[in-house]
Amino acid sequence: MPELPEVETVRRGLQPTMEGARLARLELRRADLRFPLPHGLSEALEGRTITSVGRRAKYLTMHFDGGAVLISHLGMSGSYRVEDGADAAIPGMFHHERSKLSAHDHIVFHLTRRDGTTRRVTYNDPRRFGFVDLDRARTLYRNRFLRDLGIEPTGNALDGARLAAMLAGKAAPLKAALLDQRLIAGLGNIYVCEALWRARLSPRRKAGTLVTRDGRPTPRCHALADAVRAVIADAIAAGGSSLRDYVHADGSLGYFQHSFAVYGREGEPCPHEACEGTIRRIVQSGRSTFYCPACQR
Repeated sequence: MPELPEVETVRRGLQPTMEGARLARLELRRADLRFPLPHGLSEALEGRTITSVGRRAKYLTMHFDGGAVLISHLGMSGSYRVEDGADAAIPGMFHHERSKLSAHDHIVFHLTRRDGTTRRVTYNDPRRFGFVDLDRARTLYRNRFLRDLGIEPTGNALDGARLAAMLAGKAAPLKAALLDQRLIAGLGNIYVCEALWRARLSPRRKAGTLVTRDGRPTPRCHALADAVRAVIADAIAAGGSSLRDYVHADGSLGYFQHSFAVYGREGEPCPHEACEGTIRRIVQSGRSTFYCPACQR
């Protein structure tokens, strides 16, 4: 499942092509993905101009003049491909092969840009676990997919004090608490493992132990907040992790996975200086957790 940095790099890949372009035609090649496509989707968007391409957690948001907003989730294998109207070649280098079968092209945005040139943006999804929804800008905060999402792990909003307020009194394992989308939106399995390693915190530690009895953040809590923000920022800067099916909007892949300290590195030496531990893999809530039992406490 693409995580926040992957979705953010898709947003940045789509932005130059889609923002300011008019949607001349929305081609729907099937009636459903994970869920049925919204009723009247083409009629609501065709002829409208895309004013901005945004992101909330792992969701893309395409805003149109007139107030309509298309919400898109990539699921496990969804990706967007940007094509020139006259040249269907996909720019960018492939590290992992992606689906090129037209049978997996489910939604095609036929765009006319401000300079009169045309582009196609195609949503491809072999497994069809992705989906789209249609809403209005004024009611977006109430959307069923977005309304319960927590704070974004980007910028300075997530600090030690804010994190302490989320974790206070929680007996759940620290990793489980960090994966709760109602607390921190878009933070997924890979980057939780990496952030916990950077902060030298065990994924098994009780979440509430990072908060003092009077509700203040401990030094470890401040360190974790810093680590979460840093690992997300580094992954976005590197273009996302690009595991297996994931590709950017331009067809290229990011290479942050080569910088993983613990994820997928079971049995390897811990990269922390002077640590003689070995990376271990355990399963928590059905998901693989990678950490160093020697230095993560």
